Amino acid sequence: MLPLQDLNPTRRTPVLTYGLIAINVLVFFWQLGLSERELQQTFETLAIVPANVTANPFSLETVLDFLRSMFFHGGWDHILGNMLYLWLFGDNVEDRLGEILYLVLYFGSGFVAGIAQILINPDSTIPMIGASGAIAGVLGAYLVLFPGVKVRGIIPLGRIGAMQEWPAVIVLGMWFILQLVNGVASLGPQSQYGGGVAFFAHVGGFIAGAIFAWLLTRAMPQPPADQRREMLYERARRYTL
Repeated sequence: MLPLQDLNPTRRTPVLTYGLIAINVLVFFWQLGLSERELQQTFETLAIVPANVTANPFSLETVLDFLRSMFFHGGWDHILGNMLYLWLFGDNVEDRLGEILYLVLYFGSGFVAGIAQILINPDSTIPMIGASGAIAGVLGAYLVLFPGVKVRGIIPLGRIGAMQEWPAVIVLGMWFILQLVNGVASLGPQSQYGGGVAFFAHVGGFIAGAIFAWLLTRAMPQPPADQRREMLYERARRYTL
């Protein structure tokens, strides 16, 4: 399914989510002004290179490489897909967690995602770029916090697409399984899968976000399920006025 809308209105404007999207887009347009050689040099100098991290894992430069990598993207399909998922699911996670915990979730998941991919291939000299790992953490948190919320999207059927609504637990669960399967398929020198996609970064980020959200629900008791549904309905009524 290509998700287009989640039926889960927010109580407040997701300022941080919009801000993260804006920064990613601005950085991408800055990238468009670079030549191919300049762009490659930028990635090699300012983004995560697993071999460099393995050689010097605890330096300030390594930390900065992790942060900068989360705002670089490799093309239009890369940034549009990432920003779509962040826009769809980030607002509700920010709404539930608040600004500080949301940033901890986002960047913490991004760091875990990068580490997960480096552990798979620590000697790689190919730069790792993209917000996918951080956004995967947002998806993992969404799955824990809003498993029953309906997600509306298109399921491709040949040349036409059928619009359907599925629970978030199915949509995001299938997304995670797909990343895991592709990640396993990408292992080994003879593999023809993967295409340069850091699938294990997606897997690591998703698990980190899910664990983070689960721990928060244990530390901060949540209302009963029926009360949470009623709160959602009340927000939905205000949303449609």
